[in-house]
Amino acid sequence: MNIAALCHREVVGIGAEASLHDAAVLMGKEHVGALVVVTSADPAQVVGILTDRDLTLEVLGRAEPAVELRAGDLANVPPVAVWGTASLEEAVAAMEKEGVRRLLVIDDEGGVIGIVAAEDLVAAISEQLAGLVRALRSGIAREQSERKIFQGEPMRRPVFPGFGTTALE
Repeated sequence: MNIAALCHREVVGIGAEASLHDAAVLMGKEHVGALVVVTSADPAQVVGILTDRDLTLEVLGRAEPAVELRAGDLANVPPVAVWGTASLEEAVAAMEKEGVRRLLVIDDEGGVIGIVAAEDLVAAISEQLAGLVRALRSGIAREQSERKIFQGEPMRRPVFPGFGTTALE
């Protein structure tokens, strides 16, 4: 599975000169935790990624007022990106190496095709693990139906009650 299959294709952008208030309002309106910050040039160029965490730590977490700061001032520059053909492992490695929770996903020409967050990768890995669990359970069910399993007198087995002593069942 490549990252292009996992990424969110609807990327919400904001101008680098936009106020932090406008950025926070846009995040709330669009229900996103990150905005792609772009220049006002035509065509716009990606400057970085601004996250809700950036707003919290860099604005609310500081004693001095941040009235003059703009979206471009807080954006993670340069943005960390992976090719759309990157594997899950490559995306995880990029996040680990750069210490980020979100990656831009780019096409062969370097254009942004989406954004992928750490929780997207966790969900994909969870689905793979769930598939493995289903495979293991299917194998056990197949073995039980195909193999003759001894059905003699049940053996006594140790049981360990919650208080730590051993009893025989």
